[in-house]
Amino acid sequence: MLERYKNSYLSYFLMYNFYYLSWAVFSALISVYLLGKGFKASEVSLVVSTSFLTSMIFQPVIGMFSDRYDVKKVNFVLFALAGIGGLAFMFASSLITITIGYSFVLTLINGTNPVMEKIASSSPYQYGKIRIWGTIGYAIGSWLAGMIYQLISPSAIFICFIITMILCIIGLLGTKTPSELGQNNEEKTKTSTLFHNHKYLYYLIIAAIFQGITNMANTYIPAMFQNDGLKVSLVSTILSFAVLCEAPLVLFSHKFMDKLTNKRLLIIAYSMITIQFLCYALNVWLPLKVIIPLITKHPSGMLFIMINLKIVSTLVPKEHQITALAFVQTLRNLSSIIFQNIAGQILDISSYQIPYMILTPIALSLIVIVVGFVLVILFKVPSGKDQKLFN
Repeated sequence: MLERYKNSYLSYFLMYNFYYLSWAVFSALISVYLLGKGFKASEVSLVVSTSFLTSMIFQPVIGMFSDRYDVKKVNFVLFALAGIGGLAFMFASSLITITIGYSFVLTLINGTNPVMEKIASSSPYQYGKIRIWGTIGYAIGSWLAGMIYQLISPSAIFICFIITMILCIIGLLGTKTPSELGQNNEEKTKTSTLFHNHKYLYYLIIAAIFQGITNMANTYIPAMFQNDGLKVSLVSTILSFAVLCEAPLVLFSHKFMDKLTNKRLLIIAYSMITIQFLCYALNVWLPLKVIIPLITKHPSGMLFIMINLKIVSTLVPKEHQITALAFVQTLRNLSSIIFQNIAGQILDISSYQIPYMILTPIALSLIVIVVGFVLVILFKVPSGKDQKLFN
């Protein structure tokens, strides 16, 4: 029975579904949770930004460990520590303990994310058929967090997080890593060679702009909707549907990801977030403000995750790809810290009811998005059509 479970589709389902479900349960409503406990928006930004800072510091380290040692053992330890951290976070009450606890858990979860994507692309199953469970899991987690928050209690969210992390670990133990599948047998070179790869360094800037801005929006969109008069349970339902909108992209990724060039895919992703942020900047009719994220928010983010995997595979040797993916996450966290704090400071001196409050940080974001667009157009990146990661 155990042999049949090894490297089975069930093991990948458990790992991906409950990894992303636990991530969503823990973080999707963090702004609502902390504002409900009486913290200011700038303090929420401090908590979230600190988690990005600690992730920025430790993700490359986790990536190098994953490239050098057994990926399964490294992830097992990280998942177990994340579960323990979630238990401790449930009892945190002061700003300091909340900041430390949230940063500890998110650093561990963020640190394992590059490994998760690599395992999906190297599994014996089609990438989309594995990764789709991450999408579904995140959607369920976003909805479940809202239901638990409203119907049971805010702190019960973290009990759910611990249970889902245990299920994720059960799934992890049944999978086979790239090294176990014999895919990392190349001659080893020094990690420092990444910093001589100019195209990779150029791409880090493009990725940092995209992910930093979208992470800022992810933090404050739930609170923005709540301020517009929507209940927490309805907000979580909206976010769940938004996540599910990325499902077709994942499921049919084999139809277009290997066929379209890297540059064309980047242009599509940047176009999607431009539409999303224009909607917020213009403070449009509420139903439209809800519909636009459904169409663009998570689909653009999911598309960029797949683009990231493809471009890193195109530009970086296999033995350093997990580390390279971790450095992308590091730059993402750095830019997220900057945008989180700008948004939080503006929120503290203004109100959701004043259009200029939303307009100011979003307008700044749109300017930076334009800069990112220009960098994408000038990016001389190979097409990546030879990678065949998604078939």
